[in-house]
Amino acid sequence: DTQSSSSTIAAEEWREQQKIEEALHASSLQVPRRHVPPWTPEMSVEELDANEKQAFLNWRRMLVRLEENEKLVLTPFEKNLDIWRQLWRVLERSDLIVMVVDARDPLFYRCPDLEAYAREIDEHKKMMLLVNKADLLPPEVRAKWAEYFRRNDILFVFWSAIAATAVLEGKVLKEQWRKPDNFQNTDDPEVVIYGRDELLARLQSEAQEIVRARNSRAPVDETQRENAVVGFVGYPNVGKSSTINALVGQKRTGVTSTPGKTKHFQTLIISEELMLCDCPGLVFPSFSSSRYEMITCGVLPIDRMTEHREAIQVVADKVPRRVIESVYNITLPKPKTYERQSRPPLAAEVLRAYCASRGYVASSGLPDETKAARQILKDYIGGKLPHFAMPPGMTEEKIEDDTGRETGSDSEEGEGDEEGSEQVPGIDDVLDDLTSFDLANGLASTKKVTVKKESASHKQHKKPQRKKDRNWRVKNTEEGDGMPLVRVFQKPANTGPLTMR
Repeated sequence: DTQSSSSTIAAEEWREQQKIEEALHASSLQVPRRHVPPWTPEMSVEELDANEKQAFLNWRRMLVRLEENEKLVLTPFEKNLDIWRQLWRVLERSDLIVMVVDARDPLFYRCPDLEAYAREIDEHKKMMLLVNKADLLPPEVRAKWAEYFRRNDILFVFWSAIAATAVLEGKVLKEQWRKPDNFQNTDDPEVVIYGRDELLARLQSEAQEIVRARNSRAPVDETQRENAVVGFVGYPNVGKSSTINALVGQKRTGVTSTPGKTKHFQTLIISEELMLCDCPGLVFPSFSSSRYEMITCGVLPIDRMTEHREAIQVVADKVPRRVIESVYNITLPKPKTYERQSRPPLAAEVLRAYCASRGYVASSGLPDETKAARQILKDYIGGKLPHFAMPPGMTEEKIEDDTGRETGSDSEEGEGDEEGSEQVPGIDDVLDDLTSFDLANGLASTKKVTVKKESASHKQHKKPQRKKDRNWRVKNTEEGDGMPLVRVFQKPANTGPLTMR
């Protein structure tokens, strides 16, 4: 593509303008409130229901106006009022609200307005970030995130539901990319990944502290509640149900990789002092770069994907080339001489190389890219393809994990290559690219191609050819009809027996 460099610059400029618009409209991203207008004892059930529906409709209209801005891309937030009512009940019941986020990009799954709404309900309520899947991060990256959370006064805990479940069941994790030394390979107690007993003790102590503070300020005539309630909220497919099953010690809630398994909130009693409350997964209104990024983050189901190459391109941009090659044991085509050498691999290159190595062929005889894209996305979400985001303001530092990935190194490598290395490709370059890709992936034809050798200049003359004898054919003249002449050889007649004289 001769316009690759210009298109990359245009995409970067568009992203910068998009970030400016997102900062201007960040205050408009709110979760719907339950009592708008405020509830009074004189309200009937029908009047309260009508007020909630009207307030919810106004909230949706406000977000629709934001979607009309071409520079803003909103996540497909939850539009069902009944699901939001489940969230309202969990927030009102809970003392400590635990927001479960993915450790590889915590800020994408965090909803700051939900914390503000919880404080509007009760000033004593607290919000805690449960950074799940923390075993997929190197200890250096966890230390950077811990520093960011402390600097912004965010209560957080690192946690891994899959690892805790495996320890509880006495099993060994089959995934090679989940390294056990990540759990205790640090001296900072806040960076260590919590175990099941440690997390239960931390949740109970934080929740009971909130209960004691509320009871100390409550009037004497009111009944004081002693047990603490911890509510779990968050996006779909971040591990809320898996976390609760690990804390309870047995499977009490359904778990699946498809988002939206839990439909109603559930309460689970751990002890007399602690009760857990699981809320259905909600997609909170937030800004996103594209719809395909939501698929890679697990917000949208993979099976409903229509444009598989766009989603794989997001994966190729975030996972280094050498990591993809080492994980799948494939060889990706190298950038050409007229391309930027530090460019990420194209989605078509990744899919075709993966299909060639696995033998994925569709009914049409072409590589089955759809099947390959679904498998790659599942590996990306599950953690087989390592990736992570750095905290804001720390993206320029190099941090190398066990897979050899260096964060922030791609931009530095490409600075010196962009100038002077861009050339306009010709038709011969394009044909060489196609031929080299086919040969590298075993897609070239096995037939030998005969190449006609160029003869020397002194051998360009031709030898005179002998004319064929066609005198047997009658010329088309007035006497002849143009048909072939038939030669007849007449045998002499037999006049009788031969007499000897």
